[in-house]
Amino acid sequence: MLKQRPKPVMAGASKDRRVASSAAEPAPKTADATPSLHEELKKLQVEWAAMQRELEIARARIAQLERLADEDSLAPIANRRAFVRELSRMIAFTRRYGPPSSVIYFDVNGMKHINDTYGHPAGDAALRHVAEVLSKNVRESDIVGRLGGDEFGVILTQTSQDQANAKGIALAQAIAGTPFRWGKNSIPVSAAYGVYSFTGSDDAQVAIEAADKAMYEQKRVRQAV
Repeated sequence: MLKQRPKPVMAGASKDRRVASSAAEPAPKTADATPSLHEELKKLQVEWAAMQRELEIARARIAQLERLADEDSLAPIANRRAFVRELSRMIAFTRRYGPPSSVIYFDVNGMKHINDTYGHPAGDAALRHVAEVLSKNVRESDIVGRLGGDEFGVILTQTSQDQANAKGIALAQAIAGTPFRWGKNSIPVSAAYGVYSFTGSDDAQVAIEAADKAMYEQKRVRQAV
């Protein structure tokens, strides 16, 4: 009886099956090594918005510090440093363009009496009262400042000596005519003033001193009458 020989296996057949099987299987997915362009742009937009907010906060803080540096500690008007700076600018403007401008120097009367009788808080309130009256009775282009203690200054832009004299009278009358109340007390407040019309050749400190001198001369004349 003849034995059947096993059928020969073609060389490479199993290998072909393995290759075909391997080719049929999907390749494993690999994670992206970097974020997509859309994600990068979104991240940049968020960072830019944060930088913009920080910049706005910094600008607001700088503006606040500049305002505090220029504002009087007692009233919302210019302090002496800011007043002198603005007066110097106005003198330079006058030197270049010609029209005269003026400065009025005010000295509040009777502050010692107010402080001694009603207390220093009342005296501070009286000074704020004067600052408010002056600010409400000048143009937006004019500048009101406290030069120290009970002394105030007003810069009148493009105003001659005669015009400034008339304005000084009007402002002094406004101070005296506006009631100042402290608690139940109505306290009279008045101020002496002096006017100086400056040219481009003046110095800010010289102009202030000239107006101050004119104020004391006015006081001397009134006391002599």
